[in-house]
Amino acid sequence: MLPIYLDYNATTPIDPEVAAAMLPYMVTGFGNPSSTHWYGQQGRRAVEEARAQVAALLGCHPDEILFTSGGSEANNLALKGYCLAHRDKGNHLIISAVEHPAVVQVAAHLQTLGFELTILPVDGYGMVSPRDLEAALGKETLLVSVMHANNEVGTIEPIAELAAIAHAHGALFHCDAAQSAGKIPVRVDELGVDLLSIAGHKLYAPKGIGALYIRRGVTLEKQIHGADHEHDLRAGTENVLEIAGLGAACKIALRDLDANATRLAGLRDRLYDGLTARLDGLRRNGHPVRSLPNTLNISFHNLEANTMLAQLEEVAASAGAACHSDSITISPVLEAMGVPTEWAMGTIRFSAGKMTTEEEIDRAIEAVCRVAEGLRGGSSAGGVLPAASTVELTHYTFGLGCACKLRPQSLEKILAGLPRPADPALLVGAETSDDAAVYRIDDQTALIETVDFFTPIVDDPYHFGAIAAANALSDIYAMGGEPLFALNLVAFPSSRLPMETLERILHGAAEKCREAGIDIAGGHSIDDTEPKFGLAITGRVHPGKIWRNVGARPGDALLLTKPIGLGILSTAMKRRMLDKRGIELAIATMSELNRGAMVAAREFEVHACTDVTGFGLLGHLLEMTRGSHMDAEIKWRDVPLLEQAWDLAAAGALPGGSQANLQHVAAMTEFAADIPEIARLLLADAQTSGGLLFAVPAGLAPALLEKLQTACRGPVAVIGVVTGAGSGKIRVS
Repeated sequence: MLPIYLDYNATTPIDPEVAAAMLPYMVTGFGNPSSTHWYGQQGRRAVEEARAQVAALLGCHPDEILFTSGGSEANNLALKGYCLAHRDKGNHLIISAVEHPAVVQVAAHLQTLGFELTILPVDGYGMVSPRDLEAALGKETLLVSVMHANNEVGTIEPIAELAAIAHAHGALFHCDAAQSAGKIPVRVDELGVDLLSIAGHKLYAPKGIGALYIRRGVTLEKQIHGADHEHDLRAGTENVLEIAGLGAACKIALRDLDANATRLAGLRDRLYDGLTARLDGLRRNGHPVRSLPNTLNISFHNLEANTMLAQLEEVAASAGAACHSDSITISPVLEAMGVPTEWAMGTIRFSAGKMTTEEEIDRAIEAVCRVAEGLRGGSSAGGVLPAASTVELTHYTFGLGCACKLRPQSLEKILAGLPRPADPALLVGAETSDDAAVYRIDDQTALIETVDFFTPIVDDPYHFGAIAAANALSDIYAMGGEPLFALNLVAFPSSRLPMETLERILHGAAEKCREAGIDIAGGHSIDDTEPKFGLAITGRVHPGKIWRNVGARPGDALLLTKPIGLGILSTAMKRRMLDKRGIELAIATMSELNRGAMVAAREFEVHACTDVTGFGLLGHLLEMTRGSHMDAEIKWRDVPLLEQAWDLAAAGALPGGSQANLQHVAAMTEFAADIPEIARLLLADAQTSGGLLFAVPAGLAPALLEKLQTACRGPVAVIGVVTGAGSGKIRVS
């Protein structure tokens, strides 16, 4: 049985009536609508009929409708098009704090072009105050953009009142109605707006089609050039097939608007009543009355939404907006509404549609209650924990391994404000982002101290423990040292998982430490909502033979001892996209100790060394180059890559941490024009228990490479060179 689909705000299926209306334009009506022959005129008639159907839904003239590729393009054209066309009249733009990224990011872009931006606050319901808008308007204000209904919490904004205020001050008003069109009345003549965006896939039309209402007399600057299609505002042959689909969807929406709204409101209330009857600690977000009839945004107190959704396999819903489904940060909408963190992190959006049945709602209630009560150790789980042999650890966590690290951008800001250590015996501290701390005991001995823990990276508890141990030990090896002993760090949900699972985690760690030649001497544990495990390890190194991640010199060769792509494979593993061979390869790579690489390299002059983990290859290389005051160049095709990593990345198995890593290094990294986006993401991919990255004299590189190839299981490669003194910039060729 397929999961119950309650994510209609993310996208809708194509209505069968819409599909039927599109079918002719896949067969005989395929002509270019700009052509004068019969085939072209069939296409032209379809486009103009659809234009009239969209106009009927929105209460405007057909010549005020312009077709786009979707809501995002419509928003771009509205904001950029108007502001750039009229910047001689002003340079001020106003949006709300709860807008979709397709408005927020456009506004941010306009800021880079010299426009001033005001972001209006919202109240606890997500509502914009007309008084706040009045206060924000000025002589330079060109445009105000406020969405009609919020995509996350469903709150309907007082658009007519806001638009009237904007007009009174000489500003135009744009409204993003992607979520409201087809669900509630959206008539531009009643709302009083000048520009309004809709998206086809939100109202049972195909993805890739949308429309922008442009009031007669409003002029925009063209954003796509090449021809004079769509009132000479959007070059490109019209997408007749999908335009016909959008038109049909709008016709159906207008016909069934009242009946659908009543039915959807009943389903929404049925879901809410069913959940509140069974569960305590719930919070409903959004306006209690002025809200979309299909949208229910619920916060579960002190639970983590992504953890819930991972176990809620019977129901398809979203943690916040769909476009942020991989994010572990609080939704900007909930943050703007002032929802406390302990509530916000447990927020799930349920959105019903016209295919949703009462029976599905009842089944969803049972499933959600079972998961929530199970996470809280409640009665629906019957006090029965899953068998240890059936536990799949990645289903009990919102993130994976080292990809769960705090974003480097945020961490750097915090660390910069902390006091610097003053003890002269502390040879290595936090000042260079090294892998561990080193404390001098005497002329012959220095202690290395490191700590590392994370959420499950694989499903099997034994392998999770082994990988966590290998990852923590790597910090010792990256300093050129030998480990002495370890302490366990345990966070374990005893109400959700059997203690046998913890036993297997600890056993995996103990075996890996035994392989490294050390014992686990004890540790510390807490009861937590999700499993986390790691180790604190003490090691030893000669004070004069410490490897650091700084010290690289001009001409140094850069060598990497493990292939990258572990974050990709781990994400694919969690999403059931990785085959048995890929799973075994990922586990073997992460479980491999970096001791062999360390021992081999100790025979050579090592100028700098680090291990590649959560910040990705580029992130850790940046720490090395910036700390060494050097620039570097790496050759993309020389970087060893795990089998299947490229294909899985192309298929969308991208951890959120990897994307954050790429953003972090963007300002200091220059990519050759021919480097594909997938390659860039792989270079920033968050690794768990990755390889060592060495900077060594170029003349020693061939001999070291030969040694490493013998010492390491997987591929080892020279991936680049330290090009010379600089600010830390990296070029990828």
